[in-house]
Amino acid sequence: MQDQSAYVIAEQPACSSLAEILRGEICNRRELSFLMEAHDGLSAAIAKRARFTGLWASGLSIACSLGYRDANEASWSQLVDVVERIVDASELPVLFDGDGGFGNFNNARLVTRKLRQRGAAGVAIEDSCFPKMNSFVGDRHPLADIHEFSGRLRAVKDTVADDLVLVARTEALIAGHGMDEALSRAHAYADAGADAILIHSRRSTADEILSFTRAWQNRLPVVIVPTKYYRTPISVYRKARVSTVIWANHSMRAAIAAMREVCRRIMAEESTVNIEPDIATLEDVFELFKYDELARAEAEYCGTMLNRANRESKQDPISFSKTSRP
Repeated sequence: MQDQSAYVIAEQPACSSLAEILRGEICNRRELSFLMEAHDGLSAAIAKRARFTGLWASGLSIACSLGYRDANEASWSQLVDVVERIVDASELPVLFDGDGGFGNFNNARLVTRKLRQRGAAGVAIEDSCFPKMNSFVGDRHPLADIHEFSGRLRAVKDTVADDLVLVARTEALIAGHGMDEALSRAHAYADAGADAILIHSRRSTADEILSFTRAWQNRLPVVIVPTKYYRTPISVYRKARVSTVIWANHSMRAAIAAMREVCRRIMAEESTVNIEPDIATLEDVFELFKYDELARAEAEYCGTMLNRANRESKQDPISFSKTSRP
């Protein structure tokens, strides 16, 4: 067992890049960190307002927001465009859900290079075959060859080095291959250069996850997604020395429930009188996106020009025409 202190990251200075901040979130063994799902600029801004310090750009949630299924129906370029808006709207470190890298090693390194350009702080790549299917849909989840996938990870690491945090996600438990296969793959992915391991499970309890952490012995930080085993107390993950918990799709699911109800009520009542108290005001929207900053900027950058125009319009028409003649 390696000394866990080797994975403790020192407090980052104020000028740290987003990747360095995310590395501290995921690789700091002293505290359990949390990443909140975001699927657009609005959900990112709301998560920041709730004081989350890092975001998960969910493939499922972004696909849903674009009207696609989480089965590689949306192109990687569409997803990367959304990531840019998430980063801009939040200014938080964003870990991108990179599915299987959208193809082979070449696709994976192309995507990650573009993610770096768009401001992402990290990428999670899973050992699924292309096209992938959401982990909780159906029972057929074929895995990539362990050596081929390790090559994908090495290609990504060689392309972006430490500019992005590389999280290797194994779907071995999702695919029903058992703990030995999950551990074998995790060790191979660590050797290939991953910064952390995301172990995924579709069971309603965290038993598989806890068995993995005990056997893994903290060789690399462990990231989990407790979508199905949400009843497990957070204290259990702290005791197991899990590094990071991802709340992977909750903003999207909350939005669906809220929008569905509002649409139903407006259709039934043919009015918004009784709905207005239950939804955000326009002032809330304007405040969230800092419309007041736009007003201040307009006064700063346009005020002088407007004042000059007002002064000139009050001048004598003859003298004004002379001063304004080319």
